[in-house]
Amino acid sequence: MSTYRFDKLLAPRSIALVGAVGREGSLGRSVLDSLRAAGFPGAIMPVQPDQTTVDGLACVPRVADLPAAPDLVLIAVPPPSVPEVVAQAAAIGAGAAVILTARLGSGPGDPGPVAHGIARAHGLRLLGPDSAGLAVPGARLNASLFAQAPEAGDLALVSQSGTVAAAIVAWGARHGTGFSAVLSLGSVLDIGVADCLDHFAADFRTRAILLCLDRVADARRFMSAARAAARAKPVVVLRAGRHRPDTRAAVTHTGALARPDAVYAAAFRRAGLLAVPDLDAMFSAVETLGRQRPFPGHRLAIVSNGRGIGLLAADRLIERAGTLAAPAEAEGRAPGNPLDLGVDAAGPAFASALTPLLTDRTSDAVLAIHVPTIRSEAGAVAEAVAATVKAARAGQTRKKPVFAVTLGDAEAARETFARAGIPHFTTDSEAIEGFLHLVRYREAQDDLMRTPDSLPRDFSPDTARARSIVAAALRQGAAWLDPVAVNGLLQAYGIPTVPITLAPGTDAAAAAAWPIIAAGGTVALKVVSPDIVHKSDIGGVHLDLTSEADVAEAARSILARARRERPDARVTGFAVQPMVRRGQRRELIAGLAEDAVFGPVVVFGRGGTAVEVIDDRALGLPPLDLTLARDLIARTRVARRLEAYRDVPAADLGAIALTLVKLSQLAADLPQVRELDINPLLADETGVLALDARVRIGRAERGALGRGHPRFAIRPYPAEWIRTLNLKDRTVRVRPVRPEDEGLFLAFFKGLDPEDLRLRFFGPVREFSHAFLARLTQLDYARAIAFVATEIGPGGGERMLGAVRLHADANHESGEYAIAVGRDARGTGLAFALMRLMIDWARSEGIGRVEGTVLAENRPMLAVCRRLGFTQGRDPDDPGLVKVHLDLATG
Repeated sequence: MSTYRFDKLLAPRSIALVGAVGREGSLGRSVLDSLRAAGFPGAIMPVQPDQTTVDGLACVPRVADLPAAPDLVLIAVPPPSVPEVVAQAAAIGAGAAVILTARLGSGPGDPGPVAHGIARAHGLRLLGPDSAGLAVPGARLNASLFAQAPEAGDLALVSQSGTVAAAIVAWGARHGTGFSAVLSLGSVLDIGVADCLDHFAADFRTRAILLCLDRVADARRFMSAARAAARAKPVVVLRAGRHRPDTRAAVTHTGALARPDAVYAAAFRRAGLLAVPDLDAMFSAVETLGRQRPFPGHRLAIVSNGRGIGLLAADRLIERAGTLAAPAEAEGRAPGNPLDLGVDAAGPAFASALTPLLTDRTSDAVLAIHVPTIRSEAGAVAEAVAATVKAARAGQTRKKPVFAVTLGDAEAARETFARAGIPHFTTDSEAIEGFLHLVRYREAQDDLMRTPDSLPRDFSPDTARARSIVAAALRQGAAWLDPVAVNGLLQAYGIPTVPITLAPGTDAAAAAAWPIIAAGGTVALKVVSPDIVHKSDIGGVHLDLTSEADVAEAARSILARARRERPDARVTGFAVQPMVRRGQRRELIAGLAEDAVFGPVVVFGRGGTAVEVIDDRALGLPPLDLTLARDLIARTRVARRLEAYRDVPAADLGAIALTLVKLSQLAADLPQVRELDINPLLADETGVLALDARVRIGRAERGALGRGHPRFAIRPYPAEWIRTLNLKDRTVRVRPVRPEDEGLFLAFFKGLDPEDLRLRFFGPVREFSHAFLARLTQLDYARAIAFVATEIGPGGGERMLGAVRLHADANHESGEYAIAVGRDARGTGLAFALMRLMIDWARSEGIGRVEGTVLAENRPMLAVCRRLGFTQGRDPDDPGLVKVHLDLATG
């Protein structure tokens, strides 16, 4: 339901409180006290059978007896009574309910699922159960169990844990940090993290979002909401339970490397969230985000009243991959960073040092560290720093960020910096973390907006062959592809492999080896068994065999050891391959693993038999493009070995990245592939070679072959919507937009005349920035679609003729469209065809209404809308605009 009825939850005009409201010390009474202490301005209606009034408030025995439907119902009754209270609240038209009661169960017939079913049928939103409540300080609403009421501010806090939320609220109260809203989700039945992200991403009162969670229930909804929110404002996430015991039964190396904590980290990174490891780091983020907006740049200047403390801060910055600024020489000040003012430096010395640093263009932010001494009082230094910053910022559009540290207990300094809006910390390490939070946020934004490289035009996987290979194995009841099938699958996706021959027995293995030996090569012999995944564990790999006799002897040795160590294993034969010399090639691992929450995961790292011991790996959620694949590689230690060193040429990084993209596409095309393990994947300057691989398969669960690849946490490119149109003797290709189409859009817009641009954007457009074009081409296909129409130009490349886009609202109920068609495609019917395709997509997604705004003078577009059945009406606020909409249920 997403943000449906969030207004009733967060801005209620009336509240009903159900459950022992009159008994001191009860759950209900605690919440009532919080409500009244906050000064809630609306009606508070207690519900309690055995009382007629509570503290002067009229009581009724049942929710059904309330004189009017409340916007919000707070429920603090025993678990068996919750479904009946929810039913009565739904029946009288309440908008939302917070279930404070815990332990409602999750099985059929338990109070929790029963209450949820009742609420869902009536459109009643539920927060909880086991919620610690919610607070909206700006609305004087505190319906929570927090010991301290949160102050008003612009940080939204959403936590699955009530105690973690209470801890952050208490910290904020001590440090003067406020919140736009605080929600304790509890054991989620309805309102979850994704719903809250959608709401607060669009909330103008919220500048940043803090998330505290331990689990994600719906990965696709979470990733879609998180990616949208992170593009709008900073989102910081703290996950509890990262080191729970891993109970999975992974059988491949890639499966073992894709531990749940690593997958969550990969998901947070892909969404653009700032992940923090603990409450200390979260407090640092709260202090930073509560007082400082994100800024461009990453160079930090440090000034302190001591060389040692300044160097410690610089060390911490460099250890955390930060950048130390290199200030230019200035009159009266020695160059250097950190800048040491001396142990007895007081307020004037800090002011004198800060003044040039605040205008210096060689740094992007300044950290002022003060260690109080008998000659340098903390409060006076804080006043001097705050006054200097205020004076420097006066009249400036760009205000250089300043971070402050006062070592020791200095309440006066903290209050001074809080009034000045300067993030203040008690250690240099906390301040560095706070600075880096904003740097990482900016870097994440840049990463999200990067335009990926185009894929090679000759990358066209043979999906029919690949599907046939997997289908044949499934028909035989196989859980693992045999080596020949594995080679065929990889070859279908253009991944180079070593030729292989399957031999059913000892003599057949020797015979298969003869052509290799006769050509002067040596042989690798490997056991083939659906029950032995790691062949080297039982000595199932023999290398450098030089004669048929050696091969036969090796085969007998493998069989004997397999019978001894794995008597239950079925040995179906041997794989015979020519030996491949490693030489200067690097051993890598690449593959796919299956996560219970986020679905398929791409794994990359250092390969070899000790891959799990070395544990040098990075994970990424598919779909991947070349930019994301290169980033995945760069996050491993082995990435440094891929560069050139001594007499070893650099490995072909492009070939490695393309292999990861191919695996990502394989996962999208074949949901039956559950795990895929290429180990080793050899890489050098000539490219890559899959030396050994294994693939686990299983029947796709119901729905996995349907719309949008449900197993993917991020919906992949919707290739099923590619069309070829014949419009007045012109062949036009229409396809969904890809991120790498930025150049195509730029050329198209530059080719439009000013009048065309005015009709499209309702005003003059002078510049098409990267950020502007990225918003048009980098789409979340779970929320939006854009179709681009192209034809092949004279030079053989694509030429854009026009495009249409539709962006759905957070509730997926309606979407707003926009369209542009070049002059040379006018009169061909392209606009009508694009609009119709967009409408078909909206219907397939279950979107009920398509809306748009058209200039009243744009008669051709209005004519297309009439032909398609849109209802039209003048915009009451601007007579020059026409509002159009099409109800898809009837249109």
